[in-house]
Amino acid sequence: MSNVDDAGLLKKLIIRPPSENLSFEDGMWRPSTVAKVSYPEVGNDACFAVEDRSYWFRHRNDVIVAAIKRFPPSGPIYDIGGGNGFVSLAMETAGHSVVLVEPGSGAANALRRGVTNVVHGSLEDAAFSPSSIAAVAVFDVVEHVEHEDRFFKHIHQLLAPSGKVYCTVPAARWLWSEEDDLAGHFRRYTPASLRQSFVRNGFDVEFLSPFFSWLHLPIFAFRTVPYRLGLRRSGSMGTAAVQADHSLPAILRPIAETSHRWELNRIRRGDTVPFGTSLLCVGRRS
Repeated sequence: MSNVDDAGLLKKLIIRPPSENLSFEDGMWRPSTVAKVSYPEVGNDACFAVEDRSYWFRHRNDVIVAAIKRFPPSGPIYDIGGGNGFVSLAMETAGHSVVLVEPGSGAANALRRGVTNVVHGSLEDAAFSPSSIAAVAVFDVVEHVEHEDRFFKHIHQLLAPSGKVYCTVPAARWLWSEEDDLAGHFRRYTPASLRQSFVRNGFDVEFLSPFFSWLHLPIFAFRTVPYRLGLRRSGSMGTAAVQADHSLPAILRPIAETSHRWELNRIRRGDTVPFGTSLLCVGRRS
């Protein structure tokens, strides 16, 4: 559903989420309690400092927006665990109504960033009504959830018939490293395991593709190998560590930019990328 007027300007709609458990305070919706999640408390603030300049966050946004354009929702997208609103704002700018749902400090950051509709709480805290949501987005969220089937079943219950799920997760189990431990990941996925998670929880898979194909070698060499050798970094997800991870040496920039253009063109056409360190999936409630 597009919310762009004839002049091409985005109409940002104020949305009241379908829940009796939320009250509006200080520009955002709040539940009575906010649960803790498996994500470092400093993670959102560290990412907020680098997102606008990060090659990784920018390309992921481009891939997500391209997939949503090809497989559009029938109503507002609820961006679950949406962090600082970097993706939510990109989806809004592309003409979609978005509600960001975030239990951490990212909720306030998203409001500062200009995201229109923010719920400061987890999916469980928000207590949305069953069959009330047209589309759910979970971008690099599911790997932080210990019981993924319970999580997907909850989403299935909240979605309207034929409602969409847009999802990204880290790929390739063999790339596990200290960064996965620090980030609070429970798993990395293969295309087959992600597809199985969708199907066994009542979703049809409309599109599934890897992306970030060029990152296999750098991640393996600079993260996985040291991890397997028992070498450890500072043991934190502070701003300096995140900035280092999201800055590209000059020698790699042409490789990354060429690869990103190629991947984006394929996904815009509905073609898949053969391999990558992340996975993108579009599902539909059966």
